[in-house]
Order: sequence, then C-alpha cells, then structure tokens
Amino acid sequence: MILFGSPGSGKGTQAKLLRHCLNGPHISTGDMLRKHIDAQDGIGQQVVQLMKSGKLVPDELVNEFVETRIAEPDCRSGIILDGYPRTLNQAGVLLGMMGRYKFQPAVVHLVVDCDKIVARLSGRRQCPVCGTLYSLKTNPPKVAGICDLDGATLITREDDRESVIRERLREYESQTRPLLNYFQQAGVPMFEISGAGAPPDQIMRNICDALAKSGLIQGVPLEYPKAVPAAGVAP
Repeated sequence: MILFGSPGSGKGTQAKLLRHCLNGPHISTGDMLRKHIDAQDGIGQQVVQLMKSGKLVPDELVNEFVETRIAEPDCRSGIILDGYPRTLNQAGVLLGMMGRYKFQPAVVHLVVDCDKIVARLSGRRQCPVCGTLYSLKTNPPKVAGICDLDGATLITREDDRESVIRERLREYESQTRPLLNYFQQAGVPMFEISGAGAPPDQIMRNICDALAKSGLIQGVPLEYPKAVPAAGVAP
C-alpha cells in the first residue's frame, strides 16, 4: 500500500493501524533517515550535511533504503509505504521493485478538507519542556495553557501557525498531484478515503473494506483494533 495524505490528515495514525489489516510492516523513509542521523553513522552525517545546505536526500539513496527494507522476510505478506515515493523518479523505481518482489501495489489517498486540517493543526499546543502535544478540541490540558505533566506554559509550534500550515498544504498538493496522476495512468488501483468525520479506527475499517472488496487483500479481521494514541501525541 502506497499511503498518501497531507499534513494533518492522520496518515501516520492510519499507517500504524493498517498493519493489522495488511499483516505487514509500516515503512517510513523519514524514520529510516532519522535512525541514521541519531546513530551518527556515515549515511546520517551525509543526510545532515544535505539538510544544512538545503538540499534533498538523493533519490538513489532513498530508493536503496526502501529496496533493502522490503527485501526483508517480514515484508513478504505486504508493506505500507509512508513518505515514499516523493518524486516521479522514485515512483518509477518503486513500480519496478513491485514487479521484482511480485507485489500488487495500491494507492490509498486520505482526503481531508484544507480548512479542517488548518483547524486541527492550529489547535495544537506543545509543552516546551517535555514535548507533550495537546489538542484544544480533543485532548486539552486540565488547566488551560498549562502542561499537565510539568506545569510549563504551552506554546504554539511555528509549523502549526495558520500561514505556515496553508503553505505546507499548497506544497503538498503541488508535489503529490503529479504522483497520483502517474500511478493512475500506470493502472495502479487507487482509493480516495475520507480522513475526517470519523474516528481513526473507523477510517481504518473503511480502507481495509475498500481493499477487500476490490480483491486486493483477503482475510480481513472480523474485529479491528482500537485506535490508541501514542503517549504524548494529540490527534
């Protein structure tokens, strides 16, 4: 499954929940890069230098990460790709990989109205001390503006300001639309699923049911897991 979703669409939550549906690992290229950065190994140092100079990580390096990962035994029954592909070059390489590993690719696009995303993200607050995230609507602190854990005054992250969010959404649309068109023209099954108006576990059911009805997956569980937010993460 190639999972697309704009910032704030709940893509990360769905990627984790969908492991139960697809019985395969969630593969995030962002997580891969962060592991190398944290390890301060050769690849991590190279990535840091690229970021400092404002350059993107080369497609060749990202493609190599992905192919090395999907060659591992736990990927044989299926995979969920999150954050990859990001370029048309990566998309072409990915389809080649799918053929070699005999995977049937499918694209799931989580669709959420821009205004709802702005409201969702701009309503987040973070503790500058422990990093805990709060949602003023769904997960507010016990005392307004104060962290439940350490009493620090909550802040609005720079990337959660409305002007920044709208710019991120514009960039996402301009970068992602060509990829969606590419996969559609290549005949890859595509599913647009609403990412709002329902709890995360219901959205996950909708995705699994759509894939099952199309014959892309089998053995959908009769009982789905409940969505449990990670510690310190607001919806």
